[in-house]
Amino acid sequence: MRIGVIGTGGIGAALTYKLGTTGHTVRVANTRGPSSMTALAERSGATPVTLDSVSRDVDVLITSIPLGRLPDLRPLTDRLPAGVVVADTSNYLPQRDGRIKDIEDGMPQGLWIEQQLGRPVIRAWNALVQTTLSDKGRPPGAADRLAVPVAGTDPAAKKLVMTLVDDTGFDPVDAGTAEDGWRMQPGTPAYCTDLTAAQLQKALALAHHETARVRREAILAIMSSWERNDSFFDDLVALNRATAGLHRLAGDPGS
Repeated sequence: MRIGVIGTGGIGAALTYKLGTTGHTVRVANTRGPSSMTALAERSGATPVTLDSVSRDVDVLITSIPLGRLPDLRPLTDRLPAGVVVADTSNYLPQRDGRIKDIEDGMPQGLWIEQQLGRPVIRAWNALVQTTLSDKGRPPGAADRLAVPVAGTDPAAKKLVMTLVDDTGFDPVDAGTAEDGWRMQPGTPAYCTDLTAAQLQKALALAHHETARVRREAILAIMSSWERNDSFFDDLVALNRATAGLHRLAGDPGS
């Protein structure tokens, strides 16, 4: 497929590399311009382009920037043909994005994202830390293959994004509609806990609105005291698993 990726942070860069090295034609853009992506382009085979041109002639557009900056992309998404699938990897983190009243009042993040971008959006890869995405993908059928929840209301668009999740080395799990996407938000058992497909399905069912909000705030407060070292993301996964109480998942080896 022809894929545009906006954002070259940890998740965006990993997606660019994985999709670019599995046969897709990838165009990638960020706010710093094409010259800042030379190394990524060499590793992935992707073409670095400007933000204005990243969405031209693509089948899928993946946005991978902080959630609070998504409204800036509205002029770009307004120009997209209706048939282009939009997928987003972002999460609401108040310390970074500022307090967003609609989300604080309970609006699922996926619906808020759709409002900002003015079109249906499939959420995927948001429930992985960047080292899991870059290092822990496995071939289909591998016993230790982890899973990625995918939420969205358009069945055809969701199915397409699920094939891309598979291409990046993870089992896609249908997490429901845009309204159901709160079950994979920060603070839920499905969020950044490195689960298999069977475990992830159980974790999605364990989500609870108010509990997720409390866990999210507690986890962010703890993270703010940490130094970024080589174990940061492994420690974050362990923290998410512990606060979610994943001992309730039968056969969970990490509990």
